[in-house]
Amino acid sequence: MIADSATAALDPYEPRPGLLERHGARFAAAAVFVFTVVLAIVSFPPFSAPEFAYAMLVPGTFWAYTGPRFKTFAWTILAAQALAWTILLGWLHHVTWAGLLLLGPFVGAWVGLWYLAAWWVLPRMIGRPTSVRLLAMLGLAGVWVVIEWTRMWFLGGFPWLPLAASQWERVVILQVAEFTGAYGVSFVLVMVNLGFAAYAHRLFREGANGLSKRSQEFFLALFLLLTCVALHMPEAFNRRAFTQPLARVALVQPAIPQDVKWDPARATGILDALRETTIEAAASRPDLIVWPEAVTPLAVRDDPAMKDFVEQLTRRTGVPLILGSIAVENRNQPAELWRNGAFVVTPAEGVAERSYAKRHLVPFGEYVPLRSVLGWLEKFVPIGGDFVPGETSSPLLVSLRNQVAVVGPLICYEDIFPSLARASALGGANLLVVLTNNGWFGEGGAAYQHAAHAVLRAVETRRPVLRCGNAGWSGWIDEYGAVRATVTDARGSIYFRGTRTIEVSRDTRWAERTTFYTEYGDWFVAVAAAFALFGLTAIKFGE
Repeated sequence: MIADSATAALDPYEPRPGLLERHGARFAAAAVFVFTVVLAIVSFPPFSAPEFAYAMLVPGTFWAYTGPRFKTFAWTILAAQALAWTILLGWLHHVTWAGLLLLGPFVGAWVGLWYLAAWWVLPRMIGRPTSVRLLAMLGLAGVWVVIEWTRMWFLGGFPWLPLAASQWERVVILQVAEFTGAYGVSFVLVMVNLGFAAYAHRLFREGANGLSKRSQEFFLALFLLLTCVALHMPEAFNRRAFTQPLARVALVQPAIPQDVKWDPARATGILDALRETTIEAAASRPDLIVWPEAVTPLAVRDDPAMKDFVEQLTRRTGVPLILGSIAVENRNQPAELWRNGAFVVTPAEGVAERSYAKRHLVPFGEYVPLRSVLGWLEKFVPIGGDFVPGETSSPLLVSLRNQVAVVGPLICYEDIFPSLARASALGGANLLVVLTNNGWFGEGGAAYQHAAHAVLRAVETRRPVLRCGNAGWSGWIDEYGAVRATVTDARGSIYFRGTRTIEVSRDTRWAERTTFYTEYGDWFVAVAAAFALFGLTAIKFGE
């Protein structure tokens, strides 16, 4: 009997498990890992392939439908997200390799938590009533929104690249942000991903044939996507009749290298660069000139020579100036205060008394968090002590032609926080101006990724956005998120020293109005949380 068994085991004609049967789980994990990493990277700037965001989550969600082992699924997805986000944030290595290798995997793991919810939900949707499946699908999209929202404040806040930012060059889907904020756009994109995954599972795992076994999940996602498109159509057809010129604005990029920016010995060269580019800008006869963040080598509000320089240059050009600079109060006193500010300078009055101070500071760039514990760490901005955040969103007033522009400044990465732009709009701003210094991050994807957030802020508030960077990305974004002008050189590069004057207009329908999102804020996050609660509850108690 034993011999017969041994003979059978060695029978060359006996069918044996194939490669896929023996290693199918490993192949599936490897394929999901590769596709998840690649799709996540190419969906976001600097790649111009936002359509991939509609399928970015499909590999992992389709795999989740098949019920893989939790340990295998979790390690594969979390590793893929960690790698993808480390690559997406790769520009951070110009400042700190340690920060990149900590922040990239952390953000990836935080985003990857959503997949763990999908692993639990999706296999339980198979064969369930339509109402339960759709509610569970809405619940998963709600979980994604809640996770994005927590990135707004957790550990000081780093909401860089929400899923909605992938669509910054596709304004058609963005218009729902007027009501829901960028979270609504992310919600719809997740729904589309889930719809594709559900349809693929029907076709390839449940034996469906074409539309003979329709996927209601897919059609719900399609309905939401078409709703976003429908919101865009009336505005697109009617806006020409309501467009009014606002101003000719000259954006100045001095392109000051970071290794010389705070070197006192290089101050004269920096001022020469500012003078030359500003005089060139003034030759185009603009109504306003804009400089980027912290552009002067000394503090405009502390150093009399620096204040005199900008006032003399403004009188020479005869054009009002908005600039970013440092303000120091109570110099050499126990209560000395450093602020990263925005200032208005006019030919007649010089530096205006009213200024703006950055409200959301960069950890380890402008202050050391938990200094009592982490005081041994230094800021990577080698000036002063810890900066002090501003306390108000009050706008700045600038005379343009025959009108006064009410300007809401946003400094550096403040435009990645929707609450700050919203507060500026509530404060009366009818124009948002972002002053930034992306020169810290080289010539990789950071400038384009950063600009994508300004597009979202424009749609949420229905305010035109001007961006001025030290060496790019500079340009103008209209109320509907359309990039109307980008400052480039003759080679088409955004990274250069120079200036460009652009004609900025506005939609008069929004001149004195605020959006639903501006008025009511992140109400949609509460709705998403309710979807998450009821969706997961429906799955659990329907078992």
